[in-house]
Amino acid sequence: MSASGEVTVICTYRVKQGEENGFENLLKQHWPTLRNFGLATEEAPMLFRGKDNYGPFYVEIFSWVDANASNEAHNTPEVMKVWEQMGGLVEDRGGRPKMEFPHVERLSL
Repeated sequence: MSASGEVTVICTYRVKQGEENGFENLLKQHWPTLRNFGLATEEAPMLFRGKDNYGPFYVEIFSWVDANASNEAHNTPEVMKVWEQMGGLVEDRGGRPKMEFPHVERLSL
């Protein structure tokens, strides 16, 4: 956790083949929805798209405002609506789960 209380998360989404457009539309809504409820910081997320041996994947890196924000998000119907729709477009692949959300700390070396 940073000195300001922010918690950065690296979200990896393993998107089903052919569902990329639908997923990207939801990804466009994700951070603005979190911001609207004061759960994510003002810094826009970094978004990446890639393809591995199993199919398309997306990575989203953003910061929660504090360590409790991700729990609050689970109790926010508007956020859950986006998350539930995202959940329908992802799949377990290559021995990895549909989505992963490690919380990380930024280093200045």
